[in-house]
Amino acid sequence: MLKTILLQLFFLVLLCPKVFAQTGVNDEILEVIVYGRESDLIGLTDSASAGIIGAEDIGNRALLRVGELFEYIPGMVAVQHSGGGKANQYFLRGINLDHGSDFAMNFEGMPVNLRSHAHGNGYLDANFVIPELIKSMAYTKGTHLAEMGDFSSVGTATFETLDSLDKGLLKLTYGSDNYRRFMMANSWSTGSGDLLLGTEIRGSDGPWVNPEQTKLFNGFAKYSSQLIGMDSELIATFFNNQWNATDQIPLRAIRSDLLSRYGFIDDSVGGETQRFNLISKLSRENTIFTSYISNYSLNLFANPTYYLNDPLNGDQVEQEDNRWIYGGKVDRVISLEFLGKQNEIDMGIEFQYDRINNLNLFNTKKRKRLSSIREDQVKEFSVGVHTKIETNWSDRLRSQFGYRIDYYSWNVDAKRNENSGRDSDTIFSPKLDIIYLLNDDWELAFNYGQGFHTNDVRASELSINPISGVKENSYDAIISTKGREIGIRGNINELFNISVSYFHLDLDSALIFVGDLGTTEPADGIHVTGIETAIYWRPSESVIFDLTMAKNDSEFPNLPKNKNYVPDAHDFVASFSATIFLANNASGAIKIRHFGSAPLNEDKSQLKDSSTIINLNMNYPIEAFDFGLEVFNLLNKSVNDIEYFYESRMLNETLGIEDRHFHPSNGREYRATIRYNF
Repeated sequence: MLKTILLQLFFLVLLCPKVFAQTGVNDEILEVIVYGRESDLIGLTDSASAGIIGAEDIGNRALLRVGELFEYIPGMVAVQHSGGGKANQYFLRGINLDHGSDFAMNFEGMPVNLRSHAHGNGYLDANFVIPELIKSMAYTKGTHLAEMGDFSSVGTATFETLDSLDKGLLKLTYGSDNYRRFMMANSWSTGSGDLLLGTEIRGSDGPWVNPEQTKLFNGFAKYSSQLIGMDSELIATFFNNQWNATDQIPLRAIRSDLLSRYGFIDDSVGGETQRFNLISKLSRENTIFTSYISNYSLNLFANPTYYLNDPLNGDQVEQEDNRWIYGGKVDRVISLEFLGKQNEIDMGIEFQYDRINNLNLFNTKKRKRLSSIREDQVKEFSVGVHTKIETNWSDRLRSQFGYRIDYYSWNVDAKRNENSGRDSDTIFSPKLDIIYLLNDDWELAFNYGQGFHTNDVRASELSINPISGVKENSYDAIISTKGREIGIRGNINELFNISVSYFHLDLDSALIFVGDLGTTEPADGIHVTGIETAIYWRPSESVIFDLTMAKNDSEFPNLPKNKNYVPDAHDFVASFSATIFLANNASGAIKIRHFGSAPLNEDKSQLKDSSTIINLNMNYPIEAFDFGLEVFNLLNKSVNDIEYFYESRMLNETLGIEDRHFHPSNGREYRATIRYNF
């Protein structure tokens, strides 16, 4: 294994002098697009389900939370179930992705998901992103891309930021439930490069009886220049957030009038988190070097079962995570002719080292520690190599064959020595894409691949249950996945494009929420099939329509029929948006999101209802000012972001009761914004 990685690194270095200019799919598009969704992607992507969202797309849609950026991806939904400071919960392709277990985010070449995380493996907190500074978000789906590794089996989003601004901007927003936001950004030419600085301060109480009191700060800096004859980027971000949370509450408390929909049982849950990122990128000709350093911390307090396990003090726990992350990668592309065919070879190597100094779990009451459940230190290292060969067999037919080899090693130092240990594992993942150009406007694609996600490495060294003290079985550190997809992409005309994809996905293991632990645990493998479509139509310069739909069918293949439903697997997701531009540069947009029903248990005896929410956005410019109004949940629907079915116990109850637990969506909210361009 290590010999293979070293051999690939040798070839990467050897080929360096022979490389030619690499722009990559995303970079080629970004030079010319305004609206990413209307771009002609024929010949530029390797699947019908891939796409790109441009800066103008993002600016014209109301966003209740940053995580809703991912809802531009057809079939994807991002919700919140425990306060505005916690990572969102994501759904795509009929799977509850929890906080990112099989959906990977890449920010300027740095992976954002956190492995072996205190709350959930693959934890994806995108709150450090400032939407106004995003240049593009490219997305892909499935297991077929050789350059995508851990957590990417269902989908991937890649964010690029702006280098400079035409004008500086200052935004002030105030809205319902004491929502307030200050955002400011500007850029300067230094002679040798461009410096872009931005900041965001945000606070909100939300509709909750126990005010959320979110206090968020974001800082962003980017310097783009030339260094030793190479294009250079240095990016620094700093993010800090504090909040109170209202966890999901039991339905029986509402029916008995003990609580309102926005009430709480434990008023001391919530947390604090921060992250600092430093990213460096160098590119010359056909080579891109990326390196990054990240410092992250989280103290999260949760209590999903209330008084089930400890009738005296309650079941509140604190999850603590503190780590340093070091990583980098090299990507190179060469072009050569072989057997009379033009070939492009993409080769890359990447590594990451996580030094997790605190990976702890405590019993707490009112955020005060009572006892320790687990206290661990973890060192986790990975290195992955990939090769992808694209061959143009004719003017119409091209193929991509590739593979990944990923090596992981870890060292778990547990306070309970029986749960300590070190080990390593390797996985090989082949990939194949076949793309056929039917004509200048229509393209057919077939994609196949094997992928993976990692589990928390503490589960690989688990020997004794830290709560009960009984012997436990360990879990595999690397979980394989397989997927295939066939799709078609086409242009009816220059301003009307459509894509349709049929997919099949097999996950050897998935993560399922377990209420009595307040966390997730690996579950049996999941089989998913589905169909997705995305339609973009701009009938005139002043009107844009956008429609996405996804129908999914998920099951546990190894369980008896009618007892094999996957909890939280939503069967249908649809989104429609319409944007209109007026002669005076005013604009308005409406978005309708439908989130289909989902079973809450394996026999489907408990079912979560579907929900539909409408958001509205309007902007009116006057000279250097822009005035905006956002309306969320326009019809003030009483719907739920998340629902679970599990056992809990309230203080006035003598025994635990199985019940539906839910976290409601926000009611109708208004936000008014003044933007000054200088």
